Amino acid sequence: MTELGSVAWPPEPIRTERLVLRESAARDRPAFIELLASPEVNTYLGGPRPRDELERELPGTPERWSGSFVVDLDGAMIGQILLRRATQHRRPAAVGKADLGYLFLPRAWGFGYAAEACAAALDWLDGVLPGEPVVLTTQTANVGSMRLAAKLGFTEVERFHAWDAEQWLGLRSPVTPSA
Repeated sequence: MTELGSVAWPPEPIRTERLVLRESAARDRPAFIELLASPEVNTYLGGPRPRDELERELPGTPERWSGSFVVDLDGAMIGQILLRRATQHRRPAAVGKADLGYLFLPRAWGFGYAAEACAAALDWLDGVLPGEPVVLTTQTANVGSMRLAAKLGFTEVERFHAWDAEQWLGLRSPVTPSA
């Protein structure tokens, strides 16, 4: 996965009704460690990373790269939105397209924050890269992620087997700029 190309980064913070999508800051490091070490968060992502390894290896300001948004609720990180270019995807239908990923702390689940944050990130992407198709991959066993993909307008392109599980590849067709 690589950056989105000529998109200026970081953008101004993106504000929704309840959230702010922004670049990461040093104060987010403990939340990133919690996110990456969480067994619940990483159930469908190959499992959590060891906390002591994350403490040693995570930089002072983690995930500070183009396409990585911290999802902030009332001044605290509750998740991350990732928008990257799928350059080496397992499925040819995804290669070259923007790829949406997201991780949220379990305490933020069930409140609609993921839908709100992902919709805002996709709206931002539509503004900076009009007409860009977006893909999303999730395990079919991840019912919450499957529901979110449908809510965001992704439709199934194909199912495939990888990482010892059935995967779902969805596509969000490009939003056509109005004349």
